[in-house]
Amino acid sequence: MIAGEHLFWITSRAAGGAALILASVAVAVGLMMSAKRPDGNKRDLRAIHEALSLTTLALVALHGLALLGDSYLNPGLPGIAIPFVDSYRPLWTGLGIVAGYGLAALGLTYYMRDRIGAARWRKLHRLTALFWVLAIVHTIGAGSDAAQLWFLLASALFVVPAALLLILRWLGRWWDAPVAPRVPNRA
Repeated sequence: MIAGEHLFWITSRAAGGAALILASVAVAVGLMMSAKRPDGNKRDLRAIHEALSLTTLALVALHGLALLGDSYLNPGLPGIAIPFVDSYRPLWTGLGIVAGYGLAALGLTYYMRDRIGAARWRKLHRLTALFWVLAIVHTIGAGSDAAQLWFLLASALFVVPAALLLILRWLGRWWDAPVAPRVPNRA
């Protein structure tokens, strides 16, 4: 197998896997930022969350655009841009396209939150988790590595903690738990 023959597919595959991992970390950091706990590092988390989110969006774009050069799949622009029209696993591929659009739209609204209003923006931004879950479903259904143990383990290292934080958020346990007041150290 010559790498040049499969360069676009390998590039898309690597970008998609990296996007899933970075999106998972971004979701986890975003959930930690939104926790109702006194914490002095929220500004640092915000910068990390923004960098992870923008890098994820760039990787999602690379994931789709690289397929335009793949002579085997040959999806064409409609196949990477219009959900459910590509012949390769149309449901799973379509869900991935929807997830990409959703993540991009909701992620980029951060830069319009003054126009949208902070409270409305926060409510909209919560939908990001839905599109992240769709991206996971896309990966499982359309990913060529989805059944490989190495990929499952590598992905699980990042997806599972973010999913647990999301479940805790939905259940309201961690966020609504009373916080013990900090006692100054008098040593």
